[in-house]
Amino acid sequence: MSDQGSQAEIAALQKQLTAQEHHLDVLQRQLDELLFAQRLGDIAHVDRVRFTGPAKAVEPNPTAQGAGNPLIISAHVYVPKDLDPTVKHPLIIQVHGGVHAHHEAGASHIIRELLEQGYTVVAPDYRGSTGYGQAFWEAIDYGGREVDDAHAAREWALSFFDHLDPARVGIIGWSHGGLITLFNLFRFPDDFAAAYAAVPVSDLIARMGYKSRAYQDLFSASYHIGKTAEEDVAEYRRRSPSWQVDQYRGTPLLVHTTTNDEDVNVFEVERLLQAFTAAGHEVASRIYDNAPGAHSFNRLDTTLARESRREVWAFLAPHLKPQKPVE
Repeated sequence: MSDQGSQAEIAALQKQLTAQEHHLDVLQRQLDELLFAQRLGDIAHVDRVRFTGPAKAVEPNPTAQGAGNPLIISAHVYVPKDLDPTVKHPLIIQVHGGVHAHHEAGASHIIRELLEQGYTVVAPDYRGSTGYGQAFWEAIDYGGREVDDAHAAREWALSFFDHLDPARVGIIGWSHGGLITLFNLFRFPDDFAAAYAAVPVSDLIARMGYKSRAYQDLFSASYHIGKTAEEDVAEYRRRSPSWQVDQYRGTPLLVHTTTNDEDVNVFEVERLLQAFTAAGHEVASRIYDNAPGAHSFNRLDTTLARESRREVWAFLAPHLKPQKPVE
């Protein structure tokens, strides 16, 4: 077989492998949906809904039928069963992490803690999430329209549920979800009463300097940012919260990180906090010292994780006023 024939065969196999990976992602996402219903069905009405976000940021074929249409976004919805519908209640937008991931069943204990306080929770699978096929995966707009998708989840919930108070909406996220949380505060400063960003990705320029080549290549793909940080440092800066704090308007915000984070190095978050201070903003924060679990430290089932989350819920409660706040 010629070299050209071998390359074509390798490309065909890679295409088949990619298709199989996306098929497995769909199965995993469907399994997570079943697990959420099983784990939370005792205290919540659990559902998955679909609404629209902006069109794709990059349209491969702008003259194709349907090009430019709003992108359909899915979200998981949790409404406490003991909720009193005659009074208004707060809403939490919970944004999952990962450059490419989805709202996973591993977050069910966090959702339960929020439900027990009386929060309605909406968790969007914004563009680029896994489990919806390759086209949706490649629709990612990192720090761009995925931020709008999370905000669209807020807009959908307020239009759909009469029991929600638009003045008592919070947003929380870990890692990449922390980045989306921060950008929602910057882009929509009047729409959130409080926020929590944990181990948030904060500086893409610095991040490209300490991450692997495969990670860098993911961002420079044609369907993604499309260039390396070296080729377009301004674009990477535009998508980095620590370089956009001038857009912050003072929404109550708590930031957590830990010194041993193996994914989002602590210096990224330190740089973010320094940027807030330099801009004259007071932001609540805590840097844990070598917290067990590192990047996932307060998403675990440890005593430290539960105590850390109680700190988060106590921070949010005065601003969102849930029916049964933690003490």
